[in-house]
Amino acid sequence: MNAAEHYLERRGQLPDGTVYLIRTPHDWNGILIRDLDLVSGSADPVRTDRFQDMVHRGYAVAGTERHRLRQWQYDPVREIQNLDIVLDLFEAEWGKPRLVLQYGCSGGGHVALAVAEAFSERIDGSIAKGTHTPVWLMNTFLDGWLALKTLLTEYYVKAGFGDADDLRITNLPNDGSANANAHGMHGKLPDAWRNAFQAAHATQDGKARMALAFAIGQWSPWLGFDSEEPDFDDADALQESIFLSAMQMAQSPGGEARIMFENAAQGQQLSWNNDVDYRDYFSNAATAFKSAVEDLYDKSGLDLESDIAMINDSPRIEASEHALAFWKQPGRNIYGDPKIPVLRLHMIGDYQVPYSLVQGYADALAANGKTGMARIAFVTSTGHCNFLASESAAAIETMVERIDTGEWPDTSPENLNVRAKSLISEQDARFTALGPYAVQRFNRTWLPH
Repeated sequence: MNAAEHYLERRGQLPDGTVYLIRTPHDWNGILIRDLDLVSGSADPVRTDRFQDMVHRGYAVAGTERHRLRQWQYDPVREIQNLDIVLDLFEAEWGKPRLVLQYGCSGGGHVALAVAEAFSERIDGSIAKGTHTPVWLMNTFLDGWLALKTLLTEYYVKAGFGDADDLRITNLPNDGSANANAHGMHGKLPDAWRNAFQAAHATQDGKARMALAFAIGQWSPWLGFDSEEPDFDDADALQESIFLSAMQMAQSPGGEARIMFENAAQGQQLSWNNDVDYRDYFSNAATAFKSAVEDLYDKSGLDLESDIAMINDSPRIEASEHALAFWKQPGRNIYGDPKIPVLRLHMIGDYQVPYSLVQGYADALAANGKTGMARIAFVTSTGHCNFLASESAAAIETMVERIDTGEWPDTSPENLNVRAKSLISEQDARFTALGPYAVQRFNRTWLPH
């Protein structure tokens, strides 16, 4: 059966110019899956199989594409409002669904969490994958990048690449000269950082310092595309993975999508570290990661405490009150207070959104007495949002069971992998325990009142 025979499609444009898409199978099961990124996702060879699988299993799908001005006018609340219009259009033609699931990854994952907390009246459950939370994300990126700048600048300068001012992490180029977008930039700045990483990696002390910065930022040491997952018990192998990860992250100095998030509040700074003790932040790193850092420092002959003190003595950055007033509004920040069930998935090697944010969300859930409303699952993969169709299918079926029965099924990695295999037998799902990646506590949970 070809696509035209299997479903009805509606495509159009919302009042603000956002394109929307609806696909309803002829054997619709009464459940609608709503996704911010349906238009782009259904056309992306990497992601289209997820949506094809949903429709072939009887689910209707509806959603949008990201607005062409999103880089300068990002607002998840407006994106949610557009999705509500799409739901209106769906109901006008097909009637009220039995269930509506909010589903999405990255910015779409943020929408899924925000809907669960502040816009849940028409939604029954949320599946959030690879989710960013802008202020949390930019602060944890600030911490790691500040440590990198403080500790690695000397190698860049000594190698003759240029001056310290070349290695910027704030006041990033936003005039079009770097062709910056939510997924990186081009030009002199990322090239300068690549040179800094290569120069530092050529020395034992530079290797140790790079590892310390990753531990302070609570970033995964495994971010390099197509690289092997490192052994935490092998400090040298872990550091090699960190170097590959740093080279991957060099495309976005200061943090992935920082310029877009700053533009949302008229270009104002949403990160700060004026009240931070980086000694405490290092103590909160994953236990196995800290041990590897200490091992690397022993080999280098450097004093770990002196380097942490150097980071603490670096110039501090204050956030704009205007930016924080914008970001603390419902729908723009996440507070860990869902009103409907939430299933949150994350890849442990996600280079755009560190997995440690998920632990901050778990802490916020606990503080609000909402642990029972959510479940969290991790996947063994690098990249960003490249979940398998079987992993998405397992998440959807898990959520439907939770809504229909009122009880969570077993969401252990083993059970999720079995469920995924039963749905798409030709794929081996990669659900896993967090294991040695688990941080002591996420440093940058932001829950303003």
